[in-house]
Amino acid sequence: MTDFFNMGGYAFFVWTSYGLAFVIFVANIIAPIQRKAAIIRQLKRRQRRGETT
Repeated sequence: MTDFFNMGGYAFFVWTSYGLAFVIFVANIIAPIQRKAAIIRQLKRRQRRGETT
């Protein structure tokens, strides 16, 4: 098991790559959700004010 985690001496590079890929993957899920919520808030605010554009 230690050999698996050591990755033949390249563990730092391999695990850093996995970590970075995971962070980017999560960001690609969260960013659009947050953007959608911000757009909906903005549209609701405009609707309350009676703005059309």
